[in-house]
Amino acid sequence: MNTLREALQDYLALRRGLGFKMQSAGLLLPRFVAFMEERQAHHITVQLALEWAQQAENVQPAERARRLVFVRGFARYCSAIDALHEVPAPDLLPYRSTRAQPYLYTEEEVQRLLDAALKLPTTWPSTPLRPWVFHCLLGLLSVTGLRISEALDLQLGDVDLDQDVLTIRAAKLGRSRLVPIHPSTHTVLADYLERRAQFLGQRGSAYVFISNRGTRLDIGRVHRAFYTLSRQTGLRSAGASKGPRLHDFRHRFAVQALTRWYEAGEDPARQLPVLSTYLGHVFVSGTYWYLSSWPELMVQAMARLERRWGAPS
Repeated sequence: MNTLREALQDYLALRRGLGFKMQSAGLLLPRFVAFMEERQAHHITVQLALEWAQQAENVQPAERARRLVFVRGFARYCSAIDALHEVPAPDLLPYRSTRAQPYLYTEEEVQRLLDAALKLPTTWPSTPLRPWVFHCLLGLLSVTGLRISEALDLQLGDVDLDQDVLTIRAAKLGRSRLVPIHPSTHTVLADYLERRAQFLGQRGSAYVFISNRGTRLDIGRVHRAFYTLSRQTGLRSAGASKGPRLHDFRHRFAVQALTRWYEAGEDPARQLPVLSTYLGHVFVSGTYWYLSSWPELMVQAMARLERRWGAPS
């Protein structure tokens, strides 16, 4: 019979083989297994799962619930092999997570960010390429709706400027998709790639967006640069812990697409699967959430309902 540690490796391999990245679960579940080993427990029980999920007093309720979710998935796998494993019920640590309220950038705000990016310092430890890296990256996020992880994982072979198409290989569940780009985006991207090639010289790098050393741009550096630019342009006050996010570019793209369909008299419900595929959503329900994100979009939706059913009395 496999030990819990062996079962965990099989479980993670199975889930990753199905396309799930299992990044957080891959970090937390080994800690759960170590916790079980300390107690010389060979089978998962509800009591032990709850004890592990709640053992740190400084852990927030949402994190405790998330830990139990990971254990529940692993316990289901184990119980299919050995019925002595108990599966914690979903309502043991109930917690309703809430989506962050998206910030919907105006055209002027996006332009201010792009202009500010070109004024980033270029002296050591920075480089002359750094302003162009962030100018192109932020611009690409704003006009394509890519996730930041997808943009940072772009490699040179994924950029086809002859066909004006990006191949996104780092999407959720290991899915790939093609994202067409506008001629204006082609111009900016081509200019950046030329500057990038001049900066690297004989050094090679597979990634489109690179660090000062020519390696893949780190997400932490991106966030720090974005916070700096947000403060410089008035989008975020000094020292503020919350404010507009990089992910909000994706919200903006989706809502603008839906708004244009309403304004053109098209049926957004029929077009929504197209947008869902473009954005790389696994389920179209993930795209429906954008319908309530922007007052202007709701005005368009109400106007369409009134045209369909008549003006309210």
